[in-house]
Amino acid sequence: MSTPTAPAAQLLSRAVADGIVPGGVIAHGHDPQPVAAGAMSVGGPPMPADAIFRIQSMTKLVTTIAALRLVEQDVLALDSPVAAWLPELAAPRVLTHPEAPLSDTEPLRSPITLRHLLTNTCGYGMILQDTPLAREMTVRGVEAGPLPPPLGADDWIAALASLPLVGRPGEVWRYHHSFGLLGILLSRISGATAGEHLAETLLDPLGMADTGYFVPREKADRLPAFYQVDGEQLVEAEPLGGGFHIGEPPYDVSHGELLSTAGDYLRLLRALRDGELLGPEHLRMLRTDQVQPVAKQPEAFFLGFWEQTSWGFGLAVVTGGPHRGRCSWSGGAGTDFFLDPDGTLGLLLTQVEMGGRITPLLEAYGELSAPAEGLARR
Repeated sequence: MSTPTAPAAQLLSRAVADGIVPGGVIAHGHDPQPVAAGAMSVGGPPMPADAIFRIQSMTKLVTTIAALRLVEQDVLALDSPVAAWLPELAAPRVLTHPEAPLSDTEPLRSPITLRHLLTNTCGYGMILQDTPLAREMTVRGVEAGPLPPPLGADDWIAALASLPLVGRPGEVWRYHHSFGLLGILLSRISGATAGEHLAETLLDPLGMADTGYFVPREKADRLPAFYQVDGEQLVEAEPLGGGFHIGEPPYDVSHGELLSTAGDYLRLLRALRDGELLGPEHLRMLRTDQVQPVAKQPEAFFLGFWEQTSWGFGLAVVTGGPHRGRCSWSGGAGTDFFLDPDGTLGLLLTQVEMGGRITPLLEAYGELSAPAEGLARR
């Protein structure tokens, strides 16, 4: 098994020395070992390689794999209407256009399916413009944000379902909320929480002992602080070894996001890459563009996203340029992974919110050269 390439470790060490992040863990190669640098918090103890990170939207890949395994077991189908388990979504109204008043709606013409959830095309999701729907999502506590959801799973889906869809399923792409719904779907199907279902069917079999929706109290010292950015300053949003994620949550967080370690997530990526988790057809679909052209509207996401990028199942896929064929995604608390066509893996875990401060670090990490052992496996 190979060790991390020196450039990856040096890149993270420079970012720590420059004060970009207090610390982090990085891995890069075909079968890399994670390496840590820096501290668990500003002025805090050293960052260990087995630190437990808030991986946030990197959860989407995990729940996607779990859902596709249910498809392969004939429990679900990609075009199954999810209302059979999520009756809240049986008959939502649809805005006549994204900026319309909330009363300006029409009936749903076709049901929301598992495929829509996996591709962010169900009609629910982040609204980046100032619209009546965006404002009401904030009022009702279902706006996406960097901190844990303020509502339990049942209350969250009820609040979301009380709002109209931004557009018809399959015809609009809006990020994030589809995967909260996916987590609740896994819970409803299994009769357990999403965390319990994932542990039994995926995490425990892979040996991902430190991955879950909360950190046991006996492992609290392995959870770094989380920082938001105010101008040039890092502002502590959640403390080292404390906050919402320590101990069992006060309500069902099946719609929430996981915490994990570099070692655990690398196990998942290797097993996915090596065909141990999904059959060839679903693995191919996961790693290739699954979004219809009509849904790739410029206003759907950040400027330029669709130029050389699209979405597969649970992750982004690069459709053009030098990294064509790469699949990857990040988490809002400053985490990222990629899987290249030659089998090279990249993983970077920090706890500084995604934004301009750490973008240069992420870009440099994304440009690391493929190690020789990765190239040999082409």
